[in-house]
Amino acid sequence: MFGLGGQELLLILFVILLFFGPSKLPELARGLGRGMREFKKAQADLENEFHKAVEGPDTREKASGPPAARNSGQEPASEKS
Repeated sequence: MFGLGGQELLLILFVILLFFGPSKLPELARGLGRGMREFKKAQADLENEFHKAVEGPDTREKASGPPAARNSGQEPASEKS
């Protein structure tokens, strides 16, 4: 994980424990969890909007058909002789 071994992670956690104290650790963990959740939600929303924008024109053409077919049954002007 990021090139860190178990001993390095324990040392980092120990320094955090000394710096913030045991009473602040649950609050920090909750804040970190909320931040990660909001980030993932924003990422998913952005991906959904991107997919809608990319797939939008294709699905609209398939659903409505070509513009000539929607012209109340009349032939398009370019095909009339």
